[in-house]
Amino acid sequence: MSQPKRRWSEHQVEQFIGNLLRFGVLVATSVVLVGGVLYLIHYGTSPANYQFFRGEPADFNSLEGVETAVLSGRRRGIIQFGLLLLIATPIARVIFSLFAFVRQRDLTYIIVTSIVLIELIYSLVGEKS
Repeated sequence: MSQPKRRWSEHQVEQFIGNLLRFGVLVATSVVLVGGVLYLIHYGTSPANYQFFRGEPADFNSLEGVETAVLSGRRRGIIQFGLLLLIATPIARVIFSLFAFVRQRDLTYIIVTSIVLIELIYSLVGEKS
């Protein structure tokens, strides 16, 4: 005889989401801090030149570029990776919320959370003009 699926209580879902957000922000902050310290160790004594604006390097415009920069030990790549983790944290929250609502069989919140997730994904990878 199989046991019935136990539904997650609202308190359990809230606890997990809170921990997920705390952990995500802590990890992202730690990665940015490590990258920032490494960057300052290497470039901290160089004078800043504000006469010319240098935007973000083109290789940071894609996940593959950030991955390559991190794996090669580039300091700005580590900082960029930390920022991507920070962006991914609330997205992970929405994904987990969707799974929790599916498990709770709450159709209204499934629809609303799906719309939010679709909007988030579109805003990140949608058509660039």
